[in-house]
Amino acid sequence: MKKNKLMLFTATLLLSSAGIISTASAEVTLKHGYIDIPPSRAFLCSSEGENLNKNCGPIQYEPQSIEGDKGFPKGGPADGEIASGGKATFSALNAQSADRWHKVAMKSGENTFKWTLTAKHSTESWRFFITKPGWDVNKPLTRADFDLTPFCQRNDNGKIPTETVTLNCNIPERSGYQIILGVWDIADTGNAFYQVIDAEFKK
Repeated sequence: MKKNKLMLFTATLLLSSAGIISTASAEVTLKHGYIDIPPSRAFLCSSEGENLNKNCGPIQYEPQSIEGDKGFPKGGPADGEIASGGKATFSALNAQSADRWHKVAMKSGENTFKWTLTAKHSTESWRFFITKPGWDVNKPLTRADFDLTPFCQRNDNGKIPTETVTLNCNIPERSGYQIILGVWDIADTGNAFYQVIDAEFKK
C-alpha cells in the first residue's frame, strides 16, 4: 500500500513538473513578434526567411525574440546594439557593413508593413524609423544614424492586437541602402520588441 502511494506521489510530482516546464517553455516561445513584410534582418536569418542571412547566431531559431527596454530613442538599446535590442545573445545582428546583410528592394511612398505575433500583448504603439540620407553603412547603428521622428506611428493605447498587425506607411524619399527600425512598444511592461529591415531604395 505504501509502495503504491509512493508511486502515485512520484507520478503526480513528475506530471506537475512537466506542466510547469511546458508552461514556462510556452511563455518563452510565445511572447514575441517579428516583421515579415517586408522581411526583417532577423526573419531572413530564419528558415522561414530561407536563411538568406548567414552566420546570424541563435536568432535564426527565434526571430521573434528581440525584446529589450522600451523608450527608444531616449531609452532602449544602447548605440551599437540597436539591431539586437540590446541582447548579448543576439549580438551577431549588430554587425554592420555595406554587404553584410541581404537587402530587400523597396520604394519611397506608400508601403505595407506586417508584424506577425506569436503571442498578443497589451500594446502602447507601433513605430517606424529610417536612417538619414548619407548615413555611414559601415559602422554599427547609432541613434545619430536615424531620423528620430517616426515616419509612421500607430497608438493602440493598451489594446490587445490580433495575431498579425498590418500598417500602411508613407516612407520618405530615400535612395540606396537604408535601414528601417520597427518598434513594438508594450503597454504593461517596460519592454519593446525591435526589428531592423535592410532596404535598398531605387528611384
